[in-house]
Amino acid sequence: MRKLVVAFIVLAGFAGMIGLGALTMLISSSGGNQGWSNCSANLGPWGNGAGRGEQDAGSLKPESVALAKRIIEVGKQRGLPPRAWQIAIQAGKTESNLANLTHGDRDSLGIFQMRPSMGWGTVAQVTDVDYQINKFYDVLLAVPGWEELRPGTAAQRVERSAFPLRYHRWEPMAAHLVSVEGNVPGISGCEDLPGASVLAGQALSYAKGQLGKPYVWGAAGPASFDCSGLTQQAWKAAGVEIPKYSQTQYFQGGVHVPLAQAQPGDLVFWGYGRDPNGIHHVGLYLGDDQLLHAPQPGESVEVTKLWDGGQLLPVVVRPAADTPAPPGAVPAAGGAR
Repeated sequence: MRKLVVAFIVLAGFAGMIGLGALTMLISSSGGNQGWSNCSANLGPWGNGAGRGEQDAGSLKPESVALAKRIIEVGKQRGLPPRAWQIAIQAGKTESNLANLTHGDRDSLGIFQMRPSMGWGTVAQVTDVDYQINKFYDVLLAVPGWEELRPGTAAQRVERSAFPLRYHRWEPMAAHLVSVEGNVPGISGCEDLPGASVLAGQALSYAKGQLGKPYVWGAAGPASFDCSGLTQQAWKAAGVEIPKYSQTQYFQGGVHVPLAQAQPGDLVFWGYGRDPNGIHHVGLYLGDDQLLHAPQPGESVEVTKLWDGGQLLPVVVRPAADTPAPPGAVPAAGGAR
């Protein structure tokens, strides 16, 4: 989480990768931020993925489609929002390939691989389709702030898997099914909402308003910040939710984009040996080799020249990505705290 006190060095491998120039931002005062956030997290894939979602859904067996429809139907009967349906579909696809299995790891059974030995219900219950779906929704509703979590993250909070990031893989597919089978306007319904550059401008506007505030480890405002607390709150001000910790922001905070294509508002990371699992610092790229960040204890939120020091990662994270994603962009994936 600390800033490396080194001179600005651009290694040969990074030559020409920075210096993209300043980008004029459009700052929206329309209060549409939450609409974009809901659109992205509720139905649309994180960044690009519309075509992949339709393709993945088209490969499902009839049984799987029927189960997805039933997940949606039960959600509607309970008055739950489309986000809940999407979370359940992502969990079911990840755990069982949307099949009502009579086997699994240890005593795991059914669509969501619920374990009778862990209190999910009897064998008969956890293989009953409607019981499983209702039980999943019951546990989901008890997750604090589940509506604000990325759908795959919310699915993990219910399933408590040892592989928490795998649920994100099926976000586009689940979004497509919710849109088509649930008769909910999906990805195309996001087109009139603020684009990535507008949201990045809003995030940077917030961050610039924190200049001079002291670094305090673990702080996320309003009087003080650490590096990841600042980036999280900046994007939250634009209506985009990202995780709190710097490593988690790298792995789960948006779309991975090559550093050569960095845009203002992107998250820039430093890690020991350029290893994503060794990330210890994050800041907001401003353009023109400028960084806005909360440096380290004893210092304050500042704008500084982007430095390398042998630890600058060659990939940035874009929390809000327009569709289609830029060339070279991929959904963030991997594992970290």
